[in-house]
Amino acid sequence: MTRRLSERTSRPFSQLLALKVIAEEDLLTQAALAEHLLMDAPAVSRLVDRLENDGLVKRCAGENRRCVRLQATEAAKAEVAVLREAAQWVDNEAGRYLTPAEMQELNRLLEKLRNGLTQSHEAPEGACVEPVEAPR
Repeated sequence: MTRRLSERTSRPFSQLLALKVIAEEDLLTQAALAEHLLMDAPAVSRLVDRLENDGLVKRCAGENRRCVRLQATEAAKAEVAVLREAAQWVDNEAGRYLTPAEMQELNRLLEKLRNGLTQSHEAPEGACVEPVEAPR
């Protein structure tokens, strides 16, 4: 996937992923972006600085003076499209090796894992987390 991306853009994967999240999540803050990308706040701040300097993201006034809302610009759409096309290519390649039923099962298992990791991330340290069953 990174090879396909590098053929179409010089932007690092982390920036493309951040752009996709910003473009698809309304009223996203840097704190929410950091949590979504599993990055620390200073790293996300530097990443957003680069995206803003490149004209791909705008920082807009949020609900209060301490909160800044991130918004993808029109220019970001082309970069997000490159990432979507690469992700579609990965899906198509996976479909060459997995049956539709296997793809469905893979998606179910990945969703179950994502739900479980999200639940364990939100639980207090040391708390017992029950397994999460993904929707079928």
